[in-house]
Amino acid sequence: MSNRVVVTGVGLITPLGVGASASWTRLIAGKSGLISTTTLPDYEQLGWDKIPSKVIGKVPSGSIDEHCWNSEDHFTKGDSRRLALFSQYGLVATKDALADAKLLENDTIVANKKRIGVAVGSGIGSFHDIYDNSVNFNQSGYKKVQPLFIPKLLTNMAAGNISIKYGLQGPLHSVSTACATGLHSIGDAYNFIKNDYADAMICGGTESSIHPLALSGFARARSVTTDSNDNPEAASRPFDAKRNGFVLSEGTGILILEKLESALARNLTKDDIYAEVLGYGLSGDANHITAPLEDGSGAFMSMEMAVQRSKIDTNDIDYINAHATSTVIGDRAENNAINRLFGNTKNSKLHVSSTKSSIGHLLGAAGAVESIFTIKAIKDSIIPPTLNLTAPGGHEDDDISKFSNFDYVPNTAKKVDVNYALCNSFGFGGVNGSLCFGKYE
Repeated sequence: MSNRVVVTGVGLITPLGVGASASWTRLIAGKSGLISTTTLPDYEQLGWDKIPSKVIGKVPSGSIDEHCWNSEDHFTKGDSRRLALFSQYGLVATKDALADAKLLENDTIVANKKRIGVAVGSGIGSFHDIYDNSVNFNQSGYKKVQPLFIPKLLTNMAAGNISIKYGLQGPLHSVSTACATGLHSIGDAYNFIKNDYADAMICGGTESSIHPLALSGFARARSVTTDSNDNPEAASRPFDAKRNGFVLSEGTGILILEKLESALARNLTKDDIYAEVLGYGLSGDANHITAPLEDGSGAFMSMEMAVQRSKIDTNDIDYINAHATSTVIGDRAENNAINRLFGNTKNSKLHVSSTKSSIGHLLGAAGAVESIFTIKAIKDSIIPPTLNLTAPGGHEDDDISKFSNFDYVPNTAKKVDVNYALCNSFGFGGVNGSLCFGKYE
């Protein structure tokens, strides 16, 4: 259990763009990846126009040269038909992460493939295939169901396809814990390495959830915002008085975790290592299928466990990348938890921000994407902003005093030396997860 675990590569596909550099640069610049469904070419044809919520976070379409998505830039037409979109995203982000970690040579992994595993999950899988095949079966019967329907939709198929493409025979694992999926994938991968099941793990989450049926479901549950339909960039407002629901988004985050001694044996330097994974905490609310405990006790337990297992003090934490999705209850509960754990810290103002203000909520990919943003904050000494934050708290039943203890980094990124940081992810079913990252020394 003495193995140190470090992050050596990252890959990102987000509403801000395709590629880690593009997404991070635009995030720090205060850009938004949120758009209106009214701009979609199939707005009326597919029924987007009937849904009261009009704002989504979609991976931008176009050429890879412009950091946009076109399947033909990455796959043959045959492979595009064979692979669900969430698996395509996962494969492309994995290739970027492996290259970033200097583990690829001519598209082949240059390491012991029996000691490299995959832990990549998805919250929903292929929503598009579920919908299309259901409609086809209903309208035309059995023979119109695609032969690859089941293999395409399963939530573990991004992980399976990554393992097959690169011939990896280490642990093959896939988590599906709603909006905590991506973070739990990283935490489980960390434990695999700590317990010597593998020397390196490809881990994270991937989601292609932008579909009118998915948006309709969240809209009927009153989870997504219906404000700012005419101004989509203002729709996601974590911690703000005007917050009233999240923005449905899609994308992928993939990290390469490695045993430190393995990374050093490959002659990686301090500059090549993003951060160290120090602790992983998780808990269950045991409360409600969608609503968190309002006092934030479930979130508190996961954060406290992550800090304790990191063998550091709460005073050491410089930054929290909050789960805060822009819902009334969820943001309040997480803020209550942060106050309970950090309200008496002796360090200077703790920095807390929610990058969902820029990209929306990527469901099963959220925790992985936000973990990458967290370690980039450590590596680059800059904290991404919480956009659209004009009045922290202030919603009915918010305790204003609890929204004044921290710096929520409103609207503009801030240069800060970050040594230790937490990333939070919470999901339906009452699932909670937190990861603690530290600067590699």
